[in-house]
Amino acid sequence: MGDTVVITGAAGRIGTYLRHVDGGLPSRGWDLVLVDAVDPGDPYTSVDLRDDDALDALTEAMAGATAVVHLAAIAQEDTWEALVSTNIDGTYRVLEAARRAGVRRAVLASSCHAVGYYPTGSTAPADRPVRPDTFYGVSKAADEALGSLYADRHGIEVVSLRIGACIDRPLSTFDLGIWLSPGDAVRLVDAALRGPVDGPTVVYGTSANTRAWWDLTGARALGYAPQDDAEHFVDEVTEYTGPSLLGGEMARP
Repeated sequence: MGDTVVITGAAGRIGTYLRHVDGGLPSRGWDLVLVDAVDPGDPYTSVDLRDDDALDALTEAMAGATAVVHLAAIAQEDTWEALVSTNIDGTYRVLEAARRAGVRRAVLASSCHAVGYYPTGSTAPADRPVRPDTFYGVSKAADEALGSLYADRHGIEVVSLRIGACIDRPLSTFDLGIWLSPGDAVRLVDAALRGPVDGPTVVYGTSANTRAWWDLTGARALGYAPQDDAEHFVDEVTEYTGPSLLGGEMARP
């Protein structure tokens, strides 16, 4: 038996990748406890992060776990009220449950939209101040801030992953710079669960793309070794004509 990792949002796209692509995290020695409000197709604990009893349910689900990978979120622009309830309050409940349960490490799914108003065309370091492009981006910046607080105040090893376009294959020329392949998503999260951290850590999450705009130094320091490159799909993608900003179409006024 390996160390136990709780995955919130286990039924979502990335949660499914982490369970099944190339054997997922289980093939790397992790025992998984799945948490979602939607049935992921495997045994799971049903928790809606918006519910009043979510904190207690999460604390119970995390009992004995080494780490939590927090993916559950509204993953697009929405009303301020919806994003606060699900993304910000939900992340607070996950981190507070981790503290109560004695979980050592928390890996948070942040987003490129936390820095979406920076221009494309140059390699972006992960230590830039946040520059969100939407209320969604603000919610992810808030998640990073909550992670920083729980790392510094409570000693949880928090790694926030600013994830790019984590989809089966890139769809547009914009994606050629920010694609995170399913296999590399598994490798990235595995590294975030294992790698050395010193204080709250924020890293970018993409594959080894030829046209990359993000600096992967921080992710590589965790032991992340991406194997895929969006350039292999260059003849299959559509031309992107949106803003020259890291947030892409979501940064459009």
